[in-house]
Amino acid sequence: MFALLKAIFYIPLYNGLIFLIDVLPGHSVGIAVILFTCLVKLVLSPLSHKAAKFQLEMKLHEPEINRLKEQFKADKQAQGKAILDFYREKKINPFAGILPLFIQIPIFISLYYVFYAGGLPSIDSSLLYSFVAVPVPDMHLFGFNILEKSMLLAVLAGVAQFLQAHYAMPPAPPKTDTPSLGNDLARGMHMQMKYVLPVFMVFIAYAINGAVALYFITSSLFTIAQELVVRRSLKKGHPTHPDK
Repeated sequence: MFALLKAIFYIPLYNGLIFLIDVLPGHSVGIAVILFTCLVKLVLSPLSHKAAKFQLEMKLHEPEINRLKEQFKADKQAQGKAILDFYREKKINPFAGILPLFIQIPIFISLYYVFYAGGLPSIDSSLLYSFVAVPVPDMHLFGFNILEKSMLLAVLAGVAQFLQAHYAMPPAPPKTDTPSLGNDLARGMHMQMKYVLPVFMVFIAYAINGAVALYFITSSLFTIAQELVVRRSLKKGHPTHPDK
């Protein structure tokens, strides 16, 4: 399984990064990390658009869904059937917001390992395609040696992740008068994603190196910009869409 993922995702991404380092003036790894992260996320933007569209539709129909949950709260089976019937009536695919995320997971894990275990500044020529040359990488960017640990870049990675959670995540489910395990779990998960994950990101980014921190920063900032653009474009077709 690992060999398959390596062949499908890791090796092509590794070659893409090395190729970009080679064609950039000065062979800057820092600039290559920023550009390559943006390029990969740009390629995946149609999937992100589908997920954002699903979140918008769910937000628009949230009052009706909550009404169905309250109406059938004593019968979970009937509640599930009523909600699925509602999705079918409104032509909403409940998997539309989940499948794009699962598809992107192996890509972003592979991209992370490219920056983490790629061996830079050394380059594993055995992984390179015949048309990819071996450059002499420059590991410095704006005075940082991104091969080394950087607390400043790590903190920026945490801040960027917090901003991503604030702008790109759907709002936390509101508190209900009736205790609900599902609602409590959803609220707890939302709080962890918004406040705990950024702190965890700081530790991870500092424990590895500046290249990984730079990848986290770029990825989060691109996601924020992408979310704002997608939300604006979708809002034109849904003038009643409520802002977060």
